[in-house]
Amino acid sequence: QTSKKLVNSVAGCADDALAGLVACNPNLQLLQGHRVALRSDLDSLKGRVALLSGGGSGHEPAHAGFIGKGMLTGVIAGAVFTSPAVGSILAAIRAVAQAGTVGTLLIVKNYTGDRLNFGLAREQARAEGIPVEMVVIGDDSAFTVLKKAGRRGLCGTVLIHKVAGALAEAGVGLEEITKRVNVVAKAMGTLGVSLSSCSVPGSKPTFELSADEVELGLGIHGEAGVRRIKMATADEIVKLMLDHMTDTTNASHVPVQPGSSVVMMVNNLGGLSFLELGIIADAAVRSLEGRGVKIARALVGTFMSALEMPGISLTLLLVDEPLLKLIDAETTAVAWPNVAAVSITGRKRNRVAPAEPQEALDSTAVGGSASKRMALVLERVCSTLLGLEEHLNALDRAAGDGDCGTTHSRAARAIREWLKEGPPPASPAQLLSKLSVLLLEKMGGSSGALYGLFLTAAAQPLKVKTSLPAWSAAMDAGLEAMQKYGKAAPGDRTMLDSLWAAGQELQAWKSPGADLLQVLTKAVKSAEAAAEATKNMEAGAGRASYISSARLEQPDPGAVAAAAILRAILEVLQS
Repeated sequence: QTSKKLVNSVAGCADDALAGLVACNPNLQLLQGHRVALRSDLDSLKGRVALLSGGGSGHEPAHAGFIGKGMLTGVIAGAVFTSPAVGSILAAIRAVAQAGTVGTLLIVKNYTGDRLNFGLAREQARAEGIPVEMVVIGDDSAFTVLKKAGRRGLCGTVLIHKVAGALAEAGVGLEEITKRVNVVAKAMGTLGVSLSSCSVPGSKPTFELSADEVELGLGIHGEAGVRRIKMATADEIVKLMLDHMTDTTNASHVPVQPGSSVVMMVNNLGGLSFLELGIIADAAVRSLEGRGVKIARALVGTFMSALEMPGISLTLLLVDEPLLKLIDAETTAVAWPNVAAVSITGRKRNRVAPAEPQEALDSTAVGGSASKRMALVLERVCSTLLGLEEHLNALDRAAGDGDCGTTHSRAARAIREWLKEGPPPASPAQLLSKLSVLLLEKMGGSSGALYGLFLTAAAQPLKVKTSLPAWSAAMDAGLEAMQKYGKAAPGDRTMLDSLWAAGQELQAWKSPGADLLQVLTKAVKSAEAAAEATKNMEAGAGRASYISSARLEQPDPGAVAAAAILRAILEVLQS
């Protein structure tokens, strides 16, 4: 079936897209009656060379995103993936000539329709006495054997816009710009790879790929590539692309070898997530540097797309210092990225992390027996949580994303790993601080953060003494921190409900002569009752609060877990 697209009409989509860009960019104007965008300050270009480019729409931000001081003077847009009309190209040439420019360079991608229409407009303009030159860019490195049609024009064309724009801005003449651009165009190559096709508004996808295939060497119009390859890791796909692009037996290869200096472009073909784009960029940098290639500049982003095609193209341009100066020259074009004018190869990419503060030796630390008891308690807590994994996940599926048990098991495994390294600190304050760091790092989720906060705060009162009143104060401090940052209150159907109920009972520890186990037993029973009571509560905080059913049938998994942890502690202390 036809793909969904946010358009007003299929017929008007190219006009509307261009109008939107111009409406939001004061440096651009439309040429009335034509699908042409021009610099608003045309009159400031007197005596300089004008640069016009363009082609089908659907490649946004190309081509109109590259209009500006230091780049293009204007662009002519066709319908989606369709070459623009001769009449509009001619109108654009006349408009820039009228503004007093001393000649026009047409930068055209190597497609038959574009060559014909721009070529026709050029001939007519020359007949009218306007000096017009044309360069045809073919940077495609897909084809091992050259066809008569030659190499397709792809994302590398954007680099040509930049180089020609810098030369024109510097006042270089038409013939000289044409000559230099032709030389630069020969020193680059582009290769695309896609996970699936795109679809033109109002149409079905342009080609079908099975789930385990990717298309290598495709163009920017959804046309199929040179071969299909099996789905692989980003590293493998990038390696394959670079091997293909630099293979000297490939007629359209880029002559990049160890010691070469390049500008690298990682171009999103339109539908790839930024996450994947970063992964591909990392793979490309590692792969190129591993081959001894110096990356002078790296451009990562969307430069020339193919509608919503989920794929990328890689462009490599061989550069020397004079060419880099042109790449680095200033431009106001909105789609050109803010690239640092330094080589990325050979730069230090890491900073040493600050050292952890040294822990002061704790005066309240007792000998080995306390440490052993701590280890037993933690072991019991871990086995309890691992045993509850499925149950907690099931409870969580009712109201959340079903991972509460998994999160708690992750914490339990992390604690077990840590216990293998040696006995835990005997000092309760150090133990709680260590656990808090461990859970923040390994547990993840909001539970990890909440337990981390609870333990960090609870450790503070235990630094001075470890009497029963101090343990009660520790519980109070932990609960206060949880409420302050977690925004939950008792009765909101969260893990806080169990802990709060236990905390109320532990207040008894503050009275002289209170019994450790008697009070703790009461606290555990109270926590378990509170966990059970969360069944009948309306979720006021946490993820469950977004669920529309006001009352959920099961108790809150976080509250159940917290009560189970307290029960595990009690059982070890009783034995």
